[in-house]
Amino acid sequence: MSKVFITGASSGIGRALAEYYAARGAQLAIVARRGELLQHLAAHWPDQVDCYPLEVTDAAALRAAAEDFVARRGVPDIVIANAGVSVGTLSERSEDLDLIRRVMEVNFFGMAATFSPFIGRMRAAGGGRLVGIASVAGIRGLPGVEAYSASKAAAISYLESLRVELRDTGVKVLTMCPGYVRTPMTDANPYPMPFLLSADVAAQRLARAIDRDSSYVVIPWQMAIVAKLLRLLPNALYDRLFAGAPRKPRQVLPG
Repeated sequence: MSKVFITGASSGIGRALAEYYAARGAQLAIVARRGELLQHLAAHWPDQVDCYPLEVTDAAALRAAAEDFVARRGVPDIVIANAGVSVGTLSERSEDLDLIRRVMEVNFFGMAATFSPFIGRMRAAGGGRLVGIASVAGIRGLPGVEAYSASKAAAISYLESLRVELRDTGVKVLTMCPGYVRTPMTDANPYPMPFLLSADVAAQRLARAIDRDSSYVVIPWQMAIVAKLLRLLPNALYDRLFAGAPRKPRQVLPG
């Protein structure tokens, strides 16, 4: 019976992943700010699911949750750092600076804080998977979402560093870069979202990639092609193509 620790589990991809693994008999730790949503989810699998309502920016609370879960269930086989926030930001607006800090703390620091309590334990156990949910938005900087793109680019580089660091320890590190997935964060986007996936379909594809011990995955496959093309575009062409891209609204959305 697998043991899985998931942050950002109250909605979107995190909730879909929690439901996917719970339905297959996994023992789960589900983490998010909104405790009532966690309790509602856990009620369907009362003997399998432990709830931890907390902020992923609170490293001490995350460590306490990790220690409690290990004491109850054992060292997890899979840790999924999924918690995230998305917001339109502009550095020229001084009132956006607090939002920029918030996005970086949740999307990047929160990932490191999620993994930190488990890395030593997984090393000692000789196995396990650390899964970070980044984004295609981290591959090239997108206008109007400076903080979000930067936070996801930081996550991608962080996960790569961690993967190399843990090579030959038995601990696998997987970088997940979804394209557009229907979640509370994308519901506010006032523009077309090509290759949009439901959260349930995204969770199934992510879980299959975890089972394959992949190291880097972009979903859906169409967006993987787009991501490769974006990497190859020279700056001048990229700037021309994306200068007029639609912007995300400047408001905080739930993670």
